[in-house]
Amino acid sequence: MAIMVGFLIYFLLIALIPIIAQMRVKSTFNKYSKVRSTSGMTGMEVARRILDDNGLYDVKVVEGRGFLSDHYNPVTKTVALSPDNYHGHSVAGAAVAAHEVGHAIQDAESYAFLRFRHRLVPLANIGSNMSWIFLMIGIFTQATGMFMLGIILMALGVVFQLVTLPVEFNASSRAMNQVVSLGLIRNEEERHAKKVLNAAAMTYVAAAAVAIIELLRLILIYTGMNNDD
Repeated sequence: MAIMVGFLIYFLLIALIPIIAQMRVKSTFNKYSKVRSTSGMTGMEVARRILDDNGLYDVKVVEGRGFLSDHYNPVTKTVALSPDNYHGHSVAGAAVAAHEVGHAIQDAESYAFLRFRHRLVPLANIGSNMSWIFLMIGIFTQATGMFMLGIILMALGVVFQLVTLPVEFNASSRAMNQVVSLGLIRNEEERHAKKVLNAAAMTYVAAAAVAIIELLRLILIYTGMNNDD
């Protein structure tokens, strides 16, 4: 009974951590999406201004789809902003647009962690898709070698999550420097923009924390399997 309760608490924990992080970013964004920036610029205009100021004239700014679907595509050199941020004049929209441009600046400067993350993408995808196959085979057949292979594959995904953290925090830092130095947000708006970016960053922290916790759990299972032998 105690073991079942422990497992229940564990699964609730790894489920709630990302949910809470997502709720926080949505509530923070919704709050400051109602605060109009004094510059009166749309997210598209903010992104274009920062890109041009950094000489990134070849990077396009386009309207994406969905809520908070904002991202930078290094292959097509495109900053895609969700409709609300693309057309909106809010502090939240300006912060998010600047953050995505931060990734474009990282790309242009060959930021080391961004390059490393790009190289990890195919390995992380393979690890995420294949790890559970080997883990399940290892569990049902008690083949510790197969289980360890599953752990190694899952660890690739964990490394990807960890490398993502400095990439995202650095993009946010660049974003704040740009919007403040260019006068795109002013005074109290700076604190509001930081809250939006910090809330968004916590989603990546939550994802990394869950990945690490799950990896540690699997390592403990592997240790138990070896002890049984």
